[in-house]
Amino acid sequence: MAKHTASHKGFTLWMTGLSGAGKTTLTTQLIGELRNHGLSIEVLDGDEVRTNLSKGLGFSKEDRDTNIRRIGYVSRLLSRNGVGVITAAISPYRAIRDEVRRSIEADGALFIEVYVKCPIEVLAERDVKGLYKKALAGEIKEFTGVSDPYEEPLAPEVVVSTDRETVEDSAQKILRELARHGLIDQKHVAATMPYQRVEEGWALV
Repeated sequence: MAKHTASHKGFTLWMTGLSGAGKTTLTTQLIGELRNHGLSIEVLDGDEVRTNLSKGLGFSKEDRDTNIRRIGYVSRLLSRNGVGVITAAISPYRAIRDEVRRSIEADGALFIEVYVKCPIEVLAERDVKGLYKKALAGEIKEFTGVSDPYEEPLAPEVVVSTDRETVEDSAQKILRELARHGLIDQKHVAATMPYQRVEEGWALV
């Protein structure tokens, strides 16, 4: 299949949202589509970063901020060299997300914040490990969104509601935003589709 490229400008798609909202599932959906557009794509997954780049860090605010700064630093290096970066990490604190945005934009790359939104009640239903129920019962400390704060983005470029949209529909919203910035060809992005409630399809990631 022919590849379609609109621009080689680097960018960072910054996925933020609660655990289980669908960040990694959505990232997986996007990778193939973006590479089919001829883009060089790298993924910085929160769990993988903690296993490698941020090994040894805990879940205090200081450690969480350090982890996000590291993800942001790598994203900045890649983006300024023409790579498209997708990050999939909770990144709960607004100030550190804004700090990362400024650093990436200062190097001339595009920062697109994607709020992967899902109500806690739905996340608890999806959670086969029962972590949300344990956190809500006070059995798990420093659990983001329950016993530790999650600060919602105030003005994200894209909001996807994974309790009401299919994975494909959410991905298309992000692709349309990239097309709007000339990063991919608009004619290869599907038209807007209506919301629909999703019972299956979003994994706990």
